[in-house]
Formats: sequence, structure tokens, C-alpha cells
Amino acid sequence: MSERAAFETPQLILRPSEPADVDALFAMQSDEDAMRYTHVARDRDATSRFLDAYAARFDEDGFAPWVAVMKSDGRIVGWGGLCKDPDAPEWGPEVAYFFHRQYWGRGLATELVRAALTCAFRDLELPEVFAFTRPANIASKRVLAKTGFRRLGYVAELGRDRYVIGRF
Repeated sequence: MSERAAFETPQLILRPSEPADVDALFAMQSDEDAMRYTHVARDRDATSRFLDAYAARFDEDGFAPWVAVMKSDGRIVGWGGLCKDPDAPEWGPEVAYFFHRQYWGRGLATELVRAALTCAFRDLELPEVFAFTRPANIASKRVLAKTGFRRLGYVAELGRDRYVIGRF
């Protein structure tokens, strides 16, 4: 892929991040309870650096996460997709995501993961995609199960379970 493509799901527009997205995404990342299983941003600049680090990987990897926008009202409700962790790209391509707590339970993470897998397998022809989740994160474990991932095991150094899905 030569440019960052947008995708649509039944409920979402998934598009590349823009500088103007920082405030909406910081509002989510600064919610310590909602983000207890992942990255909590301590300030707006931390969210900006987070977004920039993931977006910068596009040139090397050919993919980067999207901002999730509700089709119904145009509101930014989350972030995620296919990525490599900027701090640990050696773990390979993975899916990652977070959503505003007001939008939990609507299937949005499942839609986003399915779009990321379409990008990974159809467009990029990757052989496999990974995912990580804390053992206590039941909601993410359900999303991964619904989208076909299988658990590989616990990675003690990360404090997370590792999952994989191969190309269909």
C-alpha cells in the first residue's frame, strides 16, 4: 500500500490520524479506569507522541492504526487497527485498539479488528497477525475469539497473553 487508506465498517469510518484528533483521543487515553489494560496518557503531549510514533511506522511497514469515527454522528470514538509497536516492532504485525467507554458493547472493536485483518491478509498478504491482551481483559479476549484469533500463551515479560491468526 503506497498511501494510508481509509476503511468503512457497518458503523465506523476508519481513517488515518490527523493532528486535530489529539484532544478527542487524549480524552479516552487519560481515562485511567477505561485504559487500565493498556496505555494511559498522562497529558495531551503524551497522546500526540503516541499517535505520531504509530503513524510514523507506516513508511516502514505499509500500515498504521486508524482513528475510528462513528458514521452516525461523525464523533471520534476510538483508535486502532493493524500496527507494529514502535517500541517493540520485533513482535510483528498486531492489532491494537481502544474505544471511548460510552461506545463499549456495540461491536466496534470487532468491526475494527475485522477491517484490520482484511487489510493484513487481502491487501498486504501478511502470513499472520498477532494480538496481546492482559489476562483480566475479558472484553478483548471476546473480540479476539470472535475474529478467529487463537491464544499462543502467556508472555511474562509483557504481562499479557499473546494471540495469533493466520491468513485465511
